Amino acid sequence: MMLWKRSLLAACLILASAVQAAEVNVYSGRQEELIKPVLDRFTQETGIKVNLITGKPDELIGRMQTEGRNSPADVLISSDVGRLSRAKTAGVLQVVDSATLTGAIPAYLRDPEQQWFGLTLRARPILYVPAKVDPAQLSTLQDLADPKWKGKICIRSSDNIYNQSMVAALLAHLGEEKTQAWANGFVNNFAQPPKGGDRDQIKAAAAGVCDLAIANTYYLGGMLDDPKDKAAAEKLKVFWPNQNDFGTHVNISGAGVAKFAPNKAEAIKLLEYMVKPEAQDWYAATNHEYPVVEGVKWSPLLESFGHFKADSLALAKLGELNAKAIEIMDKAGWK
Repeated sequence: MMLWKRSLLAACLILASAVQAAEVNVYSGRQEELIKPVLDRFTQETGIKVNLITGKPDELIGRMQTEGRNSPADVLISSDVGRLSRAKTAGVLQVVDSATLTGAIPAYLRDPEQQWFGLTLRARPILYVPAKVDPAQLSTLQDLADPKWKGKICIRSSDNIYNQSMVAALLAHLGEEKTQAWANGFVNNFAQPPKGGDRDQIKAAAAGVCDLAIANTYYLGGMLDDPKDKAAAEKLKVFWPNQNDFGTHVNISGAGVAKFAPNKAEAIKLLEYMVKPEAQDWYAATNHEYPVVEGVKWSPLLESFGHFKADSLALAKLGELNAKAIEIMDKAGWK
């Protein structure tokens, strides 16, 4: 009888331990409203509780470094490959062996050593005011260094990781000398000193400050969904540059499993869930980001922007070239 009780107690302790372990701690550089709904769906489907901590990506990476082996982080989510690359270099991520992830995500959208994975695709095209610009005048990102665009371009500052990655992509394609020459001319064509975020560039173009704006499409999509910003957003159209060469610059939001993840199995389950068609569809419909998984339908709003040839440059290169890209931007006087 005593043996039976001991066995029952042991079984209860094992079950309690399993229940306690059914959680995953997420450090997210993405805003809560952009990520929490899909995390809540994951919990509903799996029973795995998600503990979410949001913050600036670089600060979260620094926190993981400081916490070391004692870090509770299981997953790091970031809104740009540049910061995922920094996390890898900082040694806070680990290799993940998942056939689900490597099978669903194209190779150029994930780390070649499987430490980070793209979960959504975001494009950074040229937005133009059709009342002022004939799209036949537009062609490539490189062409925006031409003096004909002097005083006509709005873009955010050089300390923005999206712009750093965009310049890093040009650096990979054109080399240092040509990219520096482009940056010099491009900066000379700014309509105003860079300030604010992507939405501010769109609003500036709508207000007549500039004729062209560089911004990620999901910002335009969000504004078109927002009654207070819709009128401004409707004044701009999307132009897909570089369709006759390497394609329009794209980036990702993505994630990796923390090096010392206490809940590694649950962390991998979360990443695998986020490439399921239903999660990818949610992102496309709600956040206006493109699916990384082939075959997932775009939302009607994304369809309205038109289909395009995306740059298939391995995004790992953007992290490798980040420091040189910043150097080029500084030399060009890009504030």
